[in-house]
Amino acid sequence: MRELRLIAKGALSTRHPIMAHIIPIRRCNLSCTYCNEYDDFSKPVPLDVLVLRINKLADLGTSILTLSGGEPLLHPQLDEVIAAMRARGALACMITNGYLLTPDRVRRLNRAGLDHMQISIDNVMPDEVSKKSLKVLDKKLQILAANAEFHVNINSVVGGGIHNPEDALVVGKRALELGFSATVGIIHDGDGQLRPLGQREREVYHEMKAMENRHFARLNFFQDAIAQGKPNHWRCRAGARYMYICEDGLVHYCSQQRGYPAKPLEQYTREDIRREYLTEKSCAPYCTVSCVHYVSYFDFFRAPQTHKIDVPERRKPLVKITGANK
Repeated sequence: MRELRLIAKGALSTRHPIMAHIIPIRRCNLSCTYCNEYDDFSKPVPLDVLVLRINKLADLGTSILTLSGGEPLLHPQLDEVIAAMRARGALACMITNGYLLTPDRVRRLNRAGLDHMQISIDNVMPDEVSKKSLKVLDKKLQILAANAEFHVNINSVVGGGIHNPEDALVVGKRALELGFSATVGIIHDGDGQLRPLGQREREVYHEMKAMENRHFARLNFFQDAIAQGKPNHWRCRAGARYMYICEDGLVHYCSQQRGYPAKPLEQYTREDIRREYLTEKSCAPYCTVSCVHYVSYFDFFRAPQTHKIDVPERRKPLVKITGANK
């Protein structure tokens, strides 16, 4: 019911963000070769600073707050951060690699009030591309199945850098066996742009889409076009309905377009939201950042964008898309 109320709120008014990603720590305990969203040295953002950011986003009317990174489980006061999100009425979500989960840690997340968790599993066996493999993480998934009171989604991927496309099917089937939802994402380049799939990859992608539980991710017809190498013609609402808040507290379009508009969150106003709501982004046609797609569904039919911005290419290592940009 909470989710339905938040969805209704998002549909009725365009004056507030629907979703924001918050980075509580940039450091990660892994070093996947495709990822450009981590380092191995950053300190956690202080709790009081994070609470101020959560309150600012809540004051702007944000419905869904998602903790990402880096690896959010490395933050020593993560439970307090989640409790602060719930205290402001937001849906509290987290993206994690799952390595640090234990039965006690999961029960603490229950008590903190976590609503949703997503884990991306890239392959069945670890390789030089990624250690986020089903072989390593299956025991962690069993811990979640036995203890989690929050929704768990397991996201697998197809596309460049993943050696065996069929791994996505194995991961997805295991997720459903354990009672979780399962989604599939598509590899994108360092700018979050299109990387078309080969024939077998497309076949696996569509098999996975057929397996997905009936939930929000089933709406993602954007990636259906991307799987065929086709552009999408849509109105990207990044910077307005979706915001990415980096560890320095700056507002960015998304994880793959950091640097725009790069305004401090504490200075962000409804005028900024309206400006970005009406701004057409040049990177949109070949974008694969699915969480931005999701929130844009609410406004697909309204408010033609009258401003334009040319987002330059950013040369970064190959990264992948998941249900929440990690």
